[in-house]
Amino acid sequence: MNRNDFKSMSTDELWALHEEIATRLAAALTAEKSVLENRLMRLQRGIETPHVTQDAKSSTERRPYPAVVPKYRNPERPSETWAGRGKTPRWLAAQLKSGRRIDDFRIRHAA
Repeated sequence: MNRNDFKSMSTDELWALHEEIATRLAAALTAEKSVLENRLMRLQRGIETPHVTQDAKSSTERRPYPAVVPKYRNPERPSETWAGRGKTPRWLAAQLKSGRRIDDFRIRHAA
């Protein structure tokens, strides 16, 4: 009998085929899982990445940058400052729309 002719198979034959497929799938999944777990253990130990050295790792790390000094301050809330980088803050955008100039908010640094 052809195994692909499901309509002619009895319920018992279909159930036996189902159990065989489930058994094979479980075995295949277990084998694949163990292969992946072994690979993960090797990766965690560094076995598969011998070409990565400490120098290469340190060159990919971000270098430290100095703190950016704020240039503009909200007069209504002095804790709100802006360094002039990135998107304009809402408080400054609203003030600029009302007609004020950006220099009105500049922080005067003592020399």
